[in-house]
Amino acid sequence: MGPVDTNDRSLGQALDAALGWWAEAGVDMAFVDAPQDWLAADTPARPAKAAPMLPPVEQRPPRVSSQIAAAPPVAEDRSAWPEKFEDFAAWWLTEPTLAPKGARRFAPTGPHGAKLMVLVPMPAEDDGETLLSGRNGKLLDSMLGAMGLEPATVYRASALPARIALPDWAGLGMAGLGAVLKRHIALAAPERMLVFGRGDILTLLGHDSAQNAHHLRVLNHESGSIPAGFEYDLETLLAKPSWKAGVWQRWLDGMAGQAVSA
Repeated sequence: MGPVDTNDRSLGQALDAALGWWAEAGVDMAFVDAPQDWLAADTPARPAKAAPMLPPVEQRPPRVSSQIAAAPPVAEDRSAWPEKFEDFAAWWLTEPTLAPKGARRFAPTGPHGAKLMVLVPMPAEDDGETLLSGRNGKLLDSMLGAMGLEPATVYRASALPARIALPDWAGLGMAGLGAVLKRHIALAAPERMLVFGRGDILTLLGHDSAQNAHHLRVLNHESGSIPAGFEYDLETLLAKPSWKAGVWQRWLDGMAGQAVSA
């Protein structure tokens, strides 16, 4: 084989491209398959095996896109959405696009026009017969008792009807679940809201960042806005009991602000 013509630009470009492909894959040196005894001092050095020829540009493997497929539309036919509060729970439990097939769904519980609507991202792993009946629910009941609220006056709901692994909240929002949540809030018509899992819920509703969620005081829904508080999810509060003091103080501040504006 004759010497390589360094003036051959097409060959040089092909070599640069091929070397760049291997470097991007994390291979920055030649490797040989023949085993060598590094501990044998008297063993003469074996000649290195020639490195395999790099594949030409035309034989590069196709790049695999790192983008996640968009979530399928959620309840795309809005003409089928419930128009009355009393129709929502049945639709929530049966609309096929709201949860994977076979997943256990939980209906919201509580009265229309409740004094408080509590919203969580999705049912907890240990929920029993009803939403928020496990450890998270017991913590919530203690909070509500301290707030002077009777359980019967509180509406409990989730943004997802079933528990799923690692929800893509932004993707679900773009697919239509955020609009479903706004319809849910509008139909429930509570006096006030307390949102646990602020980052997930705000992302679902299209907010860019939940960094200043503690300073938000209202939540916009389909037909207006409602006073609201945004807190960490209940599982986090169970793991960090000292954070409950902040929840209590923000609740008091929110109630005071609502009284002043009334």
